[in-house]
Amino acid sequence: MVLNYIWIALIVIAILAAFIQFCISGDASILNGLVDSTFSSAKSGFEISLYLTGVLSLWLGIMRVGEKGGAVQTLSRIVSPFFVKIFPEIPRGHKAFGSIVMNLSANMLGLDNAATPMGLRAMKEMQELNTQKDTATNAQIMFLVLNTSGLTIIPISIIAYRTQCGAANPTDVFLPILITTFFSTLAGLIATAIVQRINLLNRTVIAYLGGLSALVAMLLYLITGMEPSQVEYLSNVASASILLSIILGFILLGLIKRINVYEAFIDGAKEGFSTAIQIIPFLIAILVAVGLFRASGALDLMIEGIRYIVGIFSSDTRFVDALPTAFMKPLSGSGARGFMIECMNTYGADSFVGRLSCLFQGAADTTFYILAVYFGSVGIKNTRHAVGCGLLADLVGIVVAIIICSLFFS
Repeated sequence: MVLNYIWIALIVIAILAAFIQFCISGDASILNGLVDSTFSSAKSGFEISLYLTGVLSLWLGIMRVGEKGGAVQTLSRIVSPFFVKIFPEIPRGHKAFGSIVMNLSANMLGLDNAATPMGLRAMKEMQELNTQKDTATNAQIMFLVLNTSGLTIIPISIIAYRTQCGAANPTDVFLPILITTFFSTLAGLIATAIVQRINLLNRTVIAYLGGLSALVAMLLYLITGMEPSQVEYLSNVASASILLSIILGFILLGLIKRINVYEAFIDGAKEGFSTAIQIIPFLIAILVAVGLFRASGALDLMIEGIRYIVGIFSSDTRFVDALPTAFMKPLSGSGARGFMIECMNTYGADSFVGRLSCLFQGAADTTFYILAVYFGSVGIKNTRHAVGCGLLADLVGIVVAIIICSLFFS
């Protein structure tokens, strides 16, 4: 329901903004640009869906092999004590736990292509427990918020873009992004737990969160003594090695269990194809709305309004120039990436604005894209408190990014 209102608001505001600009300037290209944006966004949505068809077929095929070989169940047992506490609706030992941990692990390692299929698989498995098929369950909302908060340990893509934009030390945003995204994820987890009345103050949750914090601290200690090129090399090797190890491990376990690995893969791949087809309408709807909002100039007007208001209370309005990346990130990952690169090209990769835009890019994930794709894949229309909790995590990420960037780079 909330997503419905947001979708309508984006389109209405965009069209009204374009008409106002046309009435003031008389420039017909404004209206033509808006029309062109609808077609290009629809085309982009379909192209993304086609790309997802191959990726989904591959990874859901691999997941099916892992499921029949017992690998997913093993992962589920390892994290079950923690997940049972934050996903109380899911029965202990349920297959959804394996898919959830695979998805969240892929996100933390920056393996986006692997994370989406695993996330869609987890959403479908949780939907099997849903008694109201068009309404999101608490477990599905918690899972989605953890996705939208975008916990990232290795922001390899941001480091790569900073290298291309001429940053003297492309990895200098590594620690700030890790801190920012950690607070964003923690905020999303706490907000959702409060709404769902989940008790996080128990030994199991504290132990797991403490262990994760210790692991992150060890990683930071290891990386601080490395050269930027070594960090980038290690990140690339670690990400690729983990990805290939998952595929190899699943296949070997399947052989040990004496299952027909090929047939299991084909069975899962068929599921990936049907899931990708189901996503197309939802994906096109959200991308068209985002494209209109961006092309109309409504986002630019909002930024200038914020600059004026901030200027009344403070003389330092530098962070406002990076806000387009922050505002676009919940709507469109590619749009936010474009704003980030634009900020680095315009103000310099090592400028405060350039670095802050990188922190905004890494602070959260594409909330509305994930809402449209994940919920759309299982036909959920009533998202309940998913949007509110997801956007709260995004907001915390924005505020923390500004504070952390000021501490590190002012």
